[in-house]
Amino acid sequence: MNATALSKDSHLVLVDGSSYIFRANHALPPLTRKSDGLPVGAVSGFCNMLWKLMRNTDVEDGIAAPTHMAVIFDYSGQSFRNEIYNEYKAHRPDPPEDLKPQFGLIRDAVRAFNVACIEQEGYEADDIIATYTVDAAAAGSRVTIVASDKDLMQLIRPGVVMLDTMKSKVFREPEVVEKFGVGPDKVIDVQALAGDSVDNVPGVPGIGIKTAAQLITEFGDLDALLERAAEIKQNKRRENLIEFADLARVSRDLVTLKQDVPVELPVDALGVEDIDGSKALSFLKAMGFTTLTRRVSEELDADPDAVDAASITVDGWDAGAPAARGPDLDADAKSDSGGWTPAAAAERAYSHITAIPFDTSAYECVTTVERLKEWIADATEARVVAFDTETNSLDAMSADLAGFSLSIEPGKACYVPVAYRSSDGFDFGDGDGIEQISLRTALELVKPMLEDRSILKIGQNIKYDLLVLYRYGVGVTPIDDTMLMSYALDAGKGGHGMDDLSERHLGHRPIPFKEVAGTGNSALTFDQIPLDKATAYAAEDADVTLRLWHVLKPRLMAERMTRVYERLERPLVPVLARMEEAGITVDRQMLSRLSGDFAQSMAGLEAEIHELAGESFNLGSPKQLGDILFGKLGLPGGSKTKTGAWSTGAGVLEDLATQGHDLPQKMLEWRQMSKLKSTYTDALPGYINADTGRVHTSFSLAATTTGRLSSSDPNIQNIPVRTAEGRKIRQAFVAADGKTLISADYSQIELRVLAHMADIPQLRQAFADGLDIHAMTASEMFGTPIEGMDPMVRRRAKAINFGIIYGISAFGLANQLGIERSEAGEYIKKYFERFPGIKAYMDATKKSCHAQGYVTTVFGRKCHYPEINTKNPNMRAFLERAAINAPIQGSAADIIRRAMIRMPNALANEGVGAKMLLQVHDELIFECYAGEADTTISVAKSVMEKAAEPAVSLSVPLVVDARAAQNWDDAH
Repeated sequence: MNATALSKDSHLVLVDGSSYIFRANHALPPLTRKSDGLPVGAVSGFCNMLWKLMRNTDVEDGIAAPTHMAVIFDYSGQSFRNEIYNEYKAHRPDPPEDLKPQFGLIRDAVRAFNVACIEQEGYEADDIIATYTVDAAAAGSRVTIVASDKDLMQLIRPGVVMLDTMKSKVFREPEVVEKFGVGPDKVIDVQALAGDSVDNVPGVPGIGIKTAAQLITEFGDLDALLERAAEIKQNKRRENLIEFADLARVSRDLVTLKQDVPVELPVDALGVEDIDGSKALSFLKAMGFTTLTRRVSEELDADPDAVDAASITVDGWDAGAPAARGPDLDADAKSDSGGWTPAAAAERAYSHITAIPFDTSAYECVTTVERLKEWIADATEARVVAFDTETNSLDAMSADLAGFSLSIEPGKACYVPVAYRSSDGFDFGDGDGIEQISLRTALELVKPMLEDRSILKIGQNIKYDLLVLYRYGVGVTPIDDTMLMSYALDAGKGGHGMDDLSERHLGHRPIPFKEVAGTGNSALTFDQIPLDKATAYAAEDADVTLRLWHVLKPRLMAERMTRVYERLERPLVPVLARMEEAGITVDRQMLSRLSGDFAQSMAGLEAEIHELAGESFNLGSPKQLGDILFGKLGLPGGSKTKTGAWSTGAGVLEDLATQGHDLPQKMLEWRQMSKLKSTYTDALPGYINADTGRVHTSFSLAATTTGRLSSSDPNIQNIPVRTAEGRKIRQAFVAADGKTLISADYSQIELRVLAHMADIPQLRQAFADGLDIHAMTASEMFGTPIEGMDPMVRRRAKAINFGIIYGISAFGLANQLGIERSEAGEYIKKYFERFPGIKAYMDATKKSCHAQGYVTTVFGRKCHYPEINTKNPNMRAFLERAAINAPIQGSAADIIRRAMIRMPNALANEGVGAKMLLQVHDELIFECYAGEADTTISVAKSVMEKAAEPAVSLSVPLVVDARAAQNWDDAH
């Protein structure tokens, strides 16, 4: 960068790179590079936004071109704020899979445009921006912060503005007052009170932005407010301010931006330099951005043909790599007779649907019985209708229906409001204040159509709609689900939400929910949104869903995925909906006792740790822990981060613990106990439904690449089963009065699938004979008789058996067994020598995935890994391990899906009233009357052990262990 001292004539532009990435990713439809299928949509959007900013084109409100400029990124990992509050940003979801490989490319893009690219370990982008802003302001320079992050508004002052380029809006003090109700100097205090659910900043319960602004305006600042909290008249508000005063102060520390980051590049070094046309154009050509390449070359008066994109490597991706092509629809469409083919039909459907424009003004708001009857008649005649519910909550078990939308042909859709109320909560009836059909009347009219088996109902994530309507006594059958169609076709190739699919397949960005409902404390529930906006939003959802169905349905046949969708995906939807509806009982008092026990255990561990350390310190502070371990105690193997702090992650502590050091071991135990307490024993009572008294987790069918289900709100699949504390939590999941729980668990199903898929005679025979597979493996490898075998030898064989499935390395096995890496390497080598079929399977699977970009389960499910041909060795190795494991894990997941689909009818046919409640990895949880336990176990074992048949004839038997008890742990 050009080192030029800032002055009053300078203009520093600081771009919040992380914000730019996510906005770029959502601004455009998904885009892949033609040469190798690499996702580059976010890179494309980012490059266009950055180029526009640098050239100062169409930027309003007098924002001049920069003299100094930098793009600031968040550093991957924790920041100093996690030392202040351990749960900071703890609930942030992982970025989309297709976005992850683009992070490095975007940083390369910044460098290609000759702009400073800055990130710093231990600090967030906002802190670096704050530091540069203060330094520049001190020099009298103008500063423009390019971002949409409200946290940065605390920096606004004379000469410092924030620019939201997506809205072409400049934020100065009046705009901050409009946003927060206070000026920039009071933003921190308001945020400290209101908190931030996205970043998990706690704040004070019951206080939002509006109330916080009123309080700070009245009392002057946060400290004065907390000192005089007793003066607050509102009882609950006063009590919360007193009780949570410390949390408010912690929150203030979290939201206050650090203005003295020891930046590695001083602000004077951020001077803008001329763009190196060759470098920029090489990058753009390598990415395949034809339009932007032409635009940049014209602006720079450079010849794009003079650079060779294939000669450069960008972030480990070979720009000239050969294409990893998918199905060739054009080739498949050519038949000798010139007649119909599935591929040609799919292509024609896509061309037809994408040619129909979207016009939200054409959608109808149906407010009379007569018009609703006409829409239902049209849907009945069409025999296909897209259907979507709108509610006032994302929790299907507590949501109230606000309305529903219908679409019977692309471009023709309606919305039917049924339970709208005013912003003050007043409920409207038929013609009472607002024209709408009453909820009861609308459901009576639409129920016959939804339950008519001759009319196909299409939904996007239709399980939610089913669960909502079940509570109103309305069934929906038959169904199609566009989310699951996409999942069957493209698992691993991107998201399957409606917005993602619409942008990817239709080139259309649906109306964002926040545009119609608002955000923050002023956000409306759907039953309060003005009907014109509600109609445009809701009817568009149905229209988009119907169009997606027209595009995706033909692809199922063309790509031979119809059987996967119709046998593994669609029939599971109503099964899961009924499971979620049933829920499970948790013992609130037991959880409370466990929280207390965990707190005592943590206190005991803390005392032990302090004694071992020889002093007291904050166990939640990685910095203080590092100073104790490596500074004071001088333990070996310490390494420092760029900020100068010692690394104290789980891997570091585990390494030290295996060397016999007590303090790291105790810290691992304390951290595990802390996580169990905060995630489960403290949190689970909050998930108990007020009406049912039970916990209703939500299962996701399309969240993994392999077909495994996941759960959320709460996540019951991550409760540890191998620790005593985890088992205690499972004991809190109990049967209702007069009933019992049953756990039915596949025995070593993935090893059985491996024995079948890799065709390993020794393993197949061992499973057929019912042998102890781990003892048999130890005997085969080490020549040790099974009779009287040392448990340690068996343990090592077990670790290898399961480790091989997940591509374990010698390093990983060494850590797991506490042995030298060389010894672990010898174990793995001997294993492959003794079972050569496994190595052959692994090599063949990797080769196949490199060639076609996906692997398949025994049932034909495709698990896509489009980036597997990357030149980045670490990423390639990771994806190869995933590709080896996917057919095994995916086949096991498919087997349990087939069992779940068959189970309700099997139980009903035996005349038992048992219900399936939970699915956790290879285990199904049932609840039944105590007198029906034996019959239920017999049915469950029979269905699960025969689940693969007749589609697949496994060469090894499936075995299920099942048991009844009053709580989950005892049953398991």
